[in-house]
Amino acid sequence: MTTKPYIVGITGGSASGKTSFLKDLLNAFTEDEVCLISQDNYYRSLDCIPVDDNGVPNFDLPETIDHERFAEHIRQLHAGHIVETLEYTFNNPNVVPAVLTYRPTPIIIVEGIFSFHFPEVASQLDLKVFIAAKNKTKLERRIVRDQSERGIELTTILYQWKNHVRPTYRQFIKPYKAEADIVIPNNQHYRKGLDVVVSYLKSKLTR
Repeated sequence: MTTKPYIVGITGGSASGKTSFLKDLLNAFTEDEVCLISQDNYYRSLDCIPVDDNGVPNFDLPETIDHERFAEHIRQLHAGHIVETLEYTFNNPNVVPAVLTYRPTPIIIVEGIFSFHFPEVASQLDLKVFIAAKNKTKLERRIVRDQSERGIELTTILYQWKNHVRPTYRQFIKPYKAEADIVIPNNQHYRKGLDVVVSYLKSKLTR
């Protein structure tokens, strides 16, 4: 009898530290042990992105994600099938998206800010991990990240934070914190929480 993969969902607000946490988590395992599938590669095309009252595209809403396809790919991985999708290129027409290949492994990591919100996704999760940080800390991290990595002006960052990011966190992300199996505070570091998750998943591999 083949053992089904163990599916771990990881979520948290923007700039809560999910990317760094995931990097360290994946480094604790081999590619044959863990597969990461990210919600970020399931954004809809630009013409499907809603705009706010000022005509600014709002990428921080659940409807920006093709959650049906996201959920279906998770189901296929769980069933032992290889899945392919195109890498998200921030709707940049000048970039040729790479083909991402997901292979079924004993542990599958499902990452995304709405991974607990979509019932089709959340119902498939065996373990839910929520990365938490104070709003002030998240904003400071987002400013640094968006300025250095994406060249976004401060006024734009603050506009998005006030009108898109913070309202979305309150409505679509924070309410699911109470449903998480593990909440990891990350105002300064997540090392202890990471160690707990790694140890638990290692125990799953040895069973």
